[in-house]
Amino acid sequence: MKALKNIFVGFLVSFLGSLPLGYLNIVGVEIVSKWGINPLISYLFGVIVVEALVIYLSIIFSNTLAESKKIMKFIDFFAIFFLLLIAYLFYAYSNQSAEKHNYLEQYVHYSPFLIGMVLCGFNFLQIPFWLGWNLYLLNENYIVLSKKLQFYYLFGTISGTFFGMLSVVLLLDSLSQKILTYSQILIPILIPLFFVALAIFQVIKVFKKYFKRE
Repeated sequence: MKALKNIFVGFLVSFLGSLPLGYLNIVGVEIVSKWGINPLISYLFGVIVVEALVIYLSIIFSNTLAESKKIMKFIDFFAIFFLLLIAYLFYAYSNQSAEKHNYLEQYVHYSPFLIGMVLCGFNFLQIPFWLGWNLYLLNENYIVLSKKLQFYYLFGTISGTFFGMLSVVLLLDSLSQKILTYSQILIPILIPLFFVALAIFQVIKVFKKYFKRE
């Protein structure tokens, strides 16, 4: 049961994290439109190879931090800021326009797999993103990152990224401007609101845990 929960939570967090119209998705749209579906799959595998390494290292670091009660108390308070920051980042990056960029031109001489690895490697925001999420999910007992269970979580996260990016890229490519408009209007509103709601829930939980007297 814990293994399935790890897979589900990891998939959900990663799937949502892949929805904003950032440069990784934009490059994916350009690849599938110019080269086809097989190069797109290769590109996505390049992305998740790097992301899997980042997530695994963040899991190890999170397990070390989770052993300290003082640090976890800090995480309780920091989670409020973290969730609001994620909401803002979703809003900011979802408003990027694919029409203003042509990211693929400078990478046309390389394989899609290598392009995915390089671009994901330059996505430095994923480090605090995954470290913050892992600590938050651990502290809230949504996941268990001990022994083999951490690999179920890792599998869930990379699956979520793969299918999330694949869905967004194919929708953007097939419906073009309609989905682009949808992404720029609805995603920057709905997903940030979801994280703001989580932040409010965290504020209530912190108040009850540390300030409410019996």
